[in-house]
Order: sequence, then C-alpha cells, then structure tokens
Amino acid sequence: VTALDADTGWSRATIFMMLKRLIAKGAVTMDDSGKFQKYSAAITYSDVEPEETESFLSKVYGGSVGMMVSNLVGRGALSEQEIQELKAILDAAEK
Repeated sequence: VTALDADTGWSRATIFMMLKRLIAKGAVTMDDSGKFQKYSAAITYSDVEPEETESFLSKVYGGSVGMMVSNLVGRGALSEQEIQELKAILDAAEK
C-alpha cells in the first residue's frame, strides 16, 4: 500500500477500496495471517492475455489482425526483426 501511495499519489482509502474490489472480482488475494496484510495477484498474465488481446482487436480493429498489422506497417512501427518474426509465425501457421 505504501508503494502504491508513493507511486500513484492515491490516498490510502482509495488504494484499499481498489484492493477490496479486486479481491471481490477474484483478481487479488489477501493473506492476513501474519503481522501485515499481504496482497498478491490471483491471476497470471497468461490467464488474462488471450481475452485482452481479443478485446483489443475487437474494439480497435473490428477483430481484424490484418488491419492491425497493416496499420503498424503503414506507420513504419515494425522493426526488421519484428517483420521477420511475423513472417516466421505466418509460415509456421501455413504448415
């Protein structure tokens, strides 16, 4: 809580309210068996990433991966290495 307070400038009440809501949603757990309350993530990045990726693609690009890649290419946002990685991924998907 102290770290969040320093990083965000949020009040302690705001931080505790956020933690309470995250616990209710099952995203965070709290262990109060020791001297201090310990908060931990209840879900991993790999649990959330597929759903968030689909949500992002749907909201921003109408679900089209092609539109997203076209946008990145058109803006010159991809490095040569990223382009090669995408080619390898697509080649592997065709096999």
